Amino acid sequence: MMQIASSTCLFKPVGDWYLSCVVYVLVLSTIHALPITQNLIKFPTLLFSFILTLSLSLSLQKTEKMGGEGNQAAEGTVAEKVLADFDPLKKKPKRNKYAFACAILASMTSVLLGYDIGVMSGAAIYIQRQWKLSDFKIGLLMGSLNIYSLLGSAAAGRTSDWIGRRYTIVLAGAIFFVGALLMGFATNYAFLMVGRFVAGVGVGYALMVAPVYTAEVSPASSRGFLTSFPEVFINAGILLGYVSNYGFSKLRLNLGWRFMLGIGAVPSIFVGLVILAMPESPRWLVMQGRLGDAKRVLDRTSDSKEESELRLSDIKEAAGIPQECNDDFVSVPRSRHSHGEGVWKELLLRPSPAVRRILLAGVGIHFFQQSSGIDAVVLFSPRIFEKAGITNDNEKLLATVAVGFVKTMFILVATFFLDRLGRRPLLLSSVGGMIFSLAMLGTSLTIIDHTHHKLMWAVVLSILMVLSYVAFFSIGMGPITWVYSSEIFPLRLRAQGCSFGVAVNRVTSGVISTMFLPLSDAITTGGAFYLFAGIAIVAWIFFFTFLPETQGRTLEQMDDLFGEFRWRESNNKKSNNNNNNNKEEINDNVDGNGQIQLGATTGNTVFHAQT
Repeated sequence: MMQIASSTCLFKPVGDWYLSCVVYVLVLSTIHALPITQNLIKFPTLLFSFILTLSLSLSLQKTEKMGGEGNQAAEGTVAEKVLADFDPLKKKPKRNKYAFACAILASMTSVLLGYDIGVMSGAAIYIQRQWKLSDFKIGLLMGSLNIYSLLGSAAAGRTSDWIGRRYTIVLAGAIFFVGALLMGFATNYAFLMVGRFVAGVGVGYALMVAPVYTAEVSPASSRGFLTSFPEVFINAGILLGYVSNYGFSKLRLNLGWRFMLGIGAVPSIFVGLVILAMPESPRWLVMQGRLGDAKRVLDRTSDSKEESELRLSDIKEAAGIPQECNDDFVSVPRSRHSHGEGVWKELLLRPSPAVRRILLAGVGIHFFQQSSGIDAVVLFSPRIFEKAGITNDNEKLLATVAVGFVKTMFILVATFFLDRLGRRPLLLSSVGGMIFSLAMLGTSLTIIDHTHHKLMWAVVLSILMVLSYVAFFSIGMGPITWVYSSEIFPLRLRAQGCSFGVAVNRVTSGVISTMFLPLSDAITTGGAFYLFAGIAIVAWIFFFTFLPETQGRTLEQMDDLFGEFRWRESNNKKSNNNNNNNKEEINDNVDGNGQIQLGATTGNTVFHAQT
């Protein structure tokens, strides 16, 4: 059997090369399918995709060749996996297609945020051109959505407890529908900001409730994979927004941007209709005393009858319902509902040393994710390409389509490799690549600013570095921020801790988006990216010295991990993973890869809001 395991390991590098080649071929075929006639856009995209897929393969092979004790442990894990595969009594459960479909439908609400971010990057060009707006007003228009979304997220918890998760998602689509129409029919800047406010509240609702619903519906075996769907759909929405910009840019000045913004009402209608076909969250049903309905939903979304009964038992215990109560309708003790006052005191006013480190780590990773400039690149990519020397509107918008495509492709790569390579290696590699990309982008833009004639190599380098930056962000910094912050907070503090991190994330994003254009005017666009590179360097140092590896850790180990963490010990990430008894006790909170999942412990949980 060990021979079988060894041969399986030998084929892994070949599989990694094969996957990388497939990714590259997909990039190649898609770029050639786009109506891009300028080699200026094609060349850097193709070259960049080849370099990144090649480096991915090399890093994966390097991981496979790591020797010593870690390699022996990996070989033993493979042998155990092979034995489990041949054991007829321990078959891996098939993926629950019903839960899979529910997760996809719920996560589609994240398209609303992504579309609004992507479409505004192009619409702002024509809005500013028609109404002669200042850069500060355009920045306020772009960044205000993130601040407004906090209001929706704050209200979504109580709303979802009141009317249910499913109807809250429908409400989010309806609010965004109204906001999109208001923006499309806006007659002046103030009217447009009102529409932006309404759309932002709808986005906040969607950001809050969709991940919670997905986590509550998903079976334990696939919860980690399914809860990553909102991240993928946000990036898909950004790409759709970029494509919409290009498609409507050929209309008249006073019509093009209205169609760009107004067409956002269409996906909200679709989302609102398909959500009605989904079941209600089993946890919400139990909290309403509807045990019969909850049991039927759990039977359809669980991998086995035993898991369905276990999930129902856990939910009943959390709700304060005695286990012997099995009627279809029961009364729920209201005394068990907590508003979290004691939790906030433990989290902010009197934290233990371990909780203080966890809070700093959670807030820090959220702050650095946005302060390193990702929203500046996503929202103002047409302006950046204009500074680089691309003055034609069609070429600028086509270049932004390439940005959205690369960002979406590499978030898919991160989704599949996050649990395999670990958090710290991906995060540190991602931020290192971002530092290089930001520094080179700042250099190329500075050279262009100080040159009176067009330098083709500098233009190509600028485009290539923008693509490089969003790709490095997507393979690490983007998704890991949400995974890491949901893992490190203990169960009793997780809802409020994640909420606090999301608030910091959105406020920082709003400030960066609002101030990017005035900052660029003050210190040049190249200087702004030098500043972002400096912030990314501080982020890398913070992550390296302060964030331990959490892969494979159980919930009970988090306090000890952060209480005793030293960065020199972080490489031995599996040294304390031999306590198998604890794993069985919290199986419902840990997925198959040992990733701690965010259960909706309260109605105020905020989980996911990444650009």
